[in-house]
Amino acid sequence: MKLTTLLLLSFFLITCQAEQEPWQLLFDGKTLNGWTQIGGVAEYSVTDGAIVGITVPNTPNSFLRTDQTYSDFILEYEVKLSAETNSGVQIRSNSIPEFQDGRTHGYQVEIDPSERAWTGGIYDEARRGWLHPLIDMPEAQAAYKHLEWNKFRVEAIGDTIRTWVNGIPVSHLIDDRTAEGFIALQVHEIYSDDAIGIDIQWRNIRLITENLRKYAMETPLPAKDMYNKLTHSQEDWGWELLYDGTSMDKWRGARSAEFPYSEKGIGWDVENGLVTIHESGGSESAAAGDIVTRELFSDFELWVDFKVTSGANSGIKYFVDADLNKGEGSSIGLEYQILDDDLHPDAKLGAQPGSRTVASLYDLIKAEDKPIHPVGEWNHARIISRGDHVEHWLNGRKVLEYDRNTPEFQQLVNESKYEVWPGFGTWEEGNILLQDHGNEVHFRNIFIKRLDS
Repeated sequence: MKLTTLLLLSFFLITCQAEQEPWQLLFDGKTLNGWTQIGGVAEYSVTDGAIVGITVPNTPNSFLRTDQTYSDFILEYEVKLSAETNSGVQIRSNSIPEFQDGRTHGYQVEIDPSERAWTGGIYDEARRGWLHPLIDMPEAQAAYKHLEWNKFRVEAIGDTIRTWVNGIPVSHLIDDRTAEGFIALQVHEIYSDDAIGIDIQWRNIRLITENLRKYAMETPLPAKDMYNKLTHSQEDWGWELLYDGTSMDKWRGARSAEFPYSEKGIGWDVENGLVTIHESGGSESAAAGDIVTRELFSDFELWVDFKVTSGANSGIKYFVDADLNKGEGSSIGLEYQILDDDLHPDAKLGAQPGSRTVASLYDLIKAEDKPIHPVGEWNHARIISRGDHVEHWLNGRKVLEYDRNTPEFQQLVNESKYEVWPGFGTWEEGNILLQDHGNEVHFRNIFIKRLDS
């Protein structure tokens, strides 16, 4: 009797605690209020208390997104498929005109009823592909029950995303590429007539946004971090690591065959997964000096995460001729500016107004509409060069583009500090460079992909 009483009391306490959890309903069970369709034209409706998405031919991926965006949250929902098709739920996702004409991109919690069985894994839609595939995870792969209602739980807290399917832990990812975005229900594009008319149903969609640590669950899964690592998909897509978290074998000093490691706190340190240039007084390449890749690159896409300290100046250069400037200052090349715009005086200088601010093409073109993260936080630089066309991106937004080898470009060069270097910015290939400008700046996640012209 005592044992029975204790069990009943425990059940009562657990039930009361669950009732007190501050869940917010994202779906009222009757209407699509608070949701907007973007992307493709799959059909979304409400039937019997569930949102129903139906596959249709000749359309790209469709998404029913929340009108509100969310950063940290605990999300729960139930899903049932009427037949085998790929689907998923986007979290911390975005759609902006500059990114592939508004294509939805961001983290996706996968629904995968195929033989592969990666349901609950985490995919980076339209960006890096598979971040957390369920390779060698048989228990997680068996969690999803096809043709039945399946309960998902997603915890996105800080840089950690964890998922459960039917109470079974599936993913434990550490990644901070996107901190905030909408939630969206995906109806995937289809590739055959047999897939027309498949329905995906979602119900009991709810989330918590307050006191998340209090309600977070424990998981036995080891964390999988994505810092200085290629994703499962990037390996297939031809990306290369320029820094693997420990080794700088692919780099050297701009004026040396060796890498200029720090001495007495001045120079470049490589530790704790970061490449750091230390403070040395703010002079350009006067201490340890710049570092450059050992290889030359022509058409490429480059990703670099950077974090500045207060008042700092640095840069990412490309199409660098490391042998051109033998005098004082930095090696010569096109530069993606890195700067604390608020405190460094360079922000107010430049041949063109604003052309020395962060993410600008240094001294030539000002970056516009910049979603910059504050000093002390990580920012993501992306540079795309294909033929003569070049783009600068910052934190997922294109902030400038230009074409080399044009009269307009040459006019900008003629009006800049680079007018003294014949052929500046028009070379077919060059080094990638990280700049020592005498201030402390940190780098990580340095990836490159060679492109076809």
